[in-house]
Amino acid sequence: MTSKHRFVRLNTIAALLAATLPPAWAAAPVAPAADDAPDATRQPMQVVVVSGSRSEHLSFDLPAAIDVVGAERIGAAQMRVNASEALAAVPGLVVQNRQNYAQDLQISSRGFGARSAFGVRGVRLIADGIPATMPDGQGQAATFNLDMAERIEVLRGPYSALYGNHAGGVVQLFTREPQGAPGVELGVSGGSDGMRKTDVNAGGKEGNFGWLLDGSRFETDGYRAHSAATRDQAYAKLVFDLRGGAKLTVTASGLRQDDTQDPLGVTWTTWQRDPRAGEIDTTDTARPQRTFADRYDTRKSIDHQQFGATWDQRFGADRLRLTVYGGNRRVIQYQSFSKAFQAPASHSGGVVDFDRDFYGFDANWTMARPFGAGTLRTTVGLEAGKSKDGRQGFENYVGDRFGVKGRLRRDETDDVRNVDPYLQMEWERGQWVFTGGLRHSRVSFDVDDHYLANGNDGGSVDYRHTTPLLGALYKLTPALNLYASAARGFETPTLNELFYSGAGAGFNYRLGAATSTQLEVGAKAALAQDVRLNAALFQARTRDELVVDVASGGRTSYRNASATLRQGLELSFEADLRAGFSARLAASVLRAIYDEAFTGVAEGNRLPGVPRTSLFGELAWKAADGRLGAALETVASGKVHPDDANAATPAPGYMLFNARVQASQQLGAWRLKQYARLNNLFDRDYIGSVIVGDSNRRYYEPAPGRNWVLGASAQYQF
Repeated sequence: MTSKHRFVRLNTIAALLAATLPPAWAAAPVAPAADDAPDATRQPMQVVVVSGSRSEHLSFDLPAAIDVVGAERIGAAQMRVNASEALAAVPGLVVQNRQNYAQDLQISSRGFGARSAFGVRGVRLIADGIPATMPDGQGQAATFNLDMAERIEVLRGPYSALYGNHAGGVVQLFTREPQGAPGVELGVSGGSDGMRKTDVNAGGKEGNFGWLLDGSRFETDGYRAHSAATRDQAYAKLVFDLRGGAKLTVTASGLRQDDTQDPLGVTWTTWQRDPRAGEIDTTDTARPQRTFADRYDTRKSIDHQQFGATWDQRFGADRLRLTVYGGNRRVIQYQSFSKAFQAPASHSGGVVDFDRDFYGFDANWTMARPFGAGTLRTTVGLEAGKSKDGRQGFENYVGDRFGVKGRLRRDETDDVRNVDPYLQMEWERGQWVFTGGLRHSRVSFDVDDHYLANGNDGGSVDYRHTTPLLGALYKLTPALNLYASAARGFETPTLNELFYSGAGAGFNYRLGAATSTQLEVGAKAALAQDVRLNAALFQARTRDELVVDVASGGRTSYRNASATLRQGLELSFEADLRAGFSARLAASVLRAIYDEAFTGVAEGNRLPGVPRTSLFGELAWKAADGRLGAALETVASGKVHPDDANAATPAPGYMLFNARVQASQQLGAWRLKQYARLNNLFDRDYIGSVIVGDSNRRYYEPAPGRNWVLGASAQYQF
């Protein structure tokens, strides 16, 4: 049966989701009568974003799917360690806490990025204008400082193509601006499985100078066996308001994790037996009940520092913004490869050791001019970045001892560079807003091999692509905007995806970049005062999709598949109800399949790591004086296939319920806060994430049962 005959229409998906809505919502008018029109000064209409247009813009008037997670939600009775808690409320985004701080979060947007073995790829990460994603497309969400976050903007779909080498979207964090009299705050929290965190921050503004400082330590014994971690973070922000409308912002941050334990994935049988257990290494005859994680002492140490500076100057209606940044990242990782597997000379060993320097800049000029009875806003810019790795590999055994650095098996220098000029234009006339953009990306990889015992794996490869965007928004009424957009995007292999060919022999320079054609139509409506509904239908066709070829023990190689198809519907609803109550819903339906068959994979198979449905719901209450609040949350996900062939047992779908309460008091110059949270109220066993394509079938990463968190803070303002 051909893809044409198997095509599921987007309007059918829309009808299915609409059928699940409560009757009162389904019957809501598309646009309110004039007498009932919402007050444009109220919050649902006045969310300002920077993502997409690169300058302040009402999200209601942007022809793109974009959601904002504010500081209140980021810190909603949370430790503020994992972005997964805050981003669960964004439709189209799947963010999984893997209970493995050695491998970071799993983040996918509309199904892009779900295959990542570690870190984040397919989704571009930015913090205060500085990329947390390297030029090759690999990013680390752990570098986000959530303690100082003011908001997180999540941009999805065609509009995000203007950010270059990625396919799924943009997650952009903004820290708060220093303001008010100087103050200092101490926060402490603790929870299940030995979780504990201490955070100290200070900040304020005097005259034209503002500052923020933050330092924290997070520790956990881990939910799973062999999953303990310690994370130290530091952050500083200096803001200078200068003459002539100029502003200079300087930021610096650091992240350190020493010997973070890696529990690895487990088989279906092991998860059913004991969700907390690790996989037994049956080849270990000396200690037959020892797990792979224990035998090889799988772990990772990370030391990451970066700085950045942004010069922002206005010239009337025009604006110049220049950002420069640089940093260093050092990683040592011990993986779970057996001695027999390491024997071939082509293998690079079970210990990864690299030292990376990275730097770059982004310069753009925005101007606004009258044009054709409307206003034309134009942004022209240039972005460039470079990362340079000194990378070595070692055997992870000496004699009969495993989990120690042995003989050298790899030694190379890896350079990755990108140079991207871009142009964006927006023309607004009457009820219409038209958007266009163009970005040309060049991403270059160079490898200089210094370890020649297994041959010379040095070489280079370049990827080039021009990304166009077209969009239009029509203001049907003051309370209803309709929009459509289309773009072509591309996604290069990351450096880690190029490292291995098949079972591990040398670099895979034959990997091509994946290219996509994305379409989206949507509506943004204010159904009543303080009630907002956003809906988006989308489709993305991808050629040469990068898929897992072989994955084993933490090492993954990739290949290009044929074609994939993603179609779906996203819906978000938020409302301020009476008597202090509010409600929020974020729902997604996604059909993500292989649109053409390739070796071992049938046409129509579902993409691994991607749930068909996901949902977040919340009913919250806050006292009129804001001093007491409570909420009930629900999080649900459909089943997830862990392999391309869809032959392995899928991780079952689940629905969880969480509860939280929080309180605050003002005592003179002191402000006190307390919170309590109980997750997974009904103590359900479930698999939180999967490792796509693991050749040992250790796909599954279990998530905690019922767990709790308590926290308190005290702030003094001078």
